[in-house]
Amino acid sequence: MIINFKEIEAKHVDGFKGGKGDFVTKLADDGKVKIMLNTLPAGSSIGIHTHNGNCEVMYILKGEITFIYDDKEETAYAGDVHYCPCNHTHTAENRTNEDAEFFAIVPETK
Repeated sequence: MIINFKEIEAKHVDGFKGGKGDFVTKLADDGKVKIMLNTLPAGSSIGIHTHNGNCEVMYILKGEITFIYDDKEETAYAGDVHYCPCNHTHTAENRTNEDAEFFAIVPETK
């Protein structure tokens, strides 16, 4: 199956998961896995949340994102992968002046 993100409408979410600012996503969801192409604009964040019943893999395409993963701060750059296993907590912040782009996969693990 091919997922063509050029054909998926971008959705803007203000304060995604309790974060601040805009979050832009193009989402494919078949009920078992979410596959997303996302933009985290400069100064925006994704709120802290726990992955219960699933995990998340985030491949940074452009820019840099600072994660707080289980209370530990780490920064990922273009080409890096951030992984949040099931039953762990993370948040993502774009502390730069440039938009960050990332590809994310959230499979159901229940």
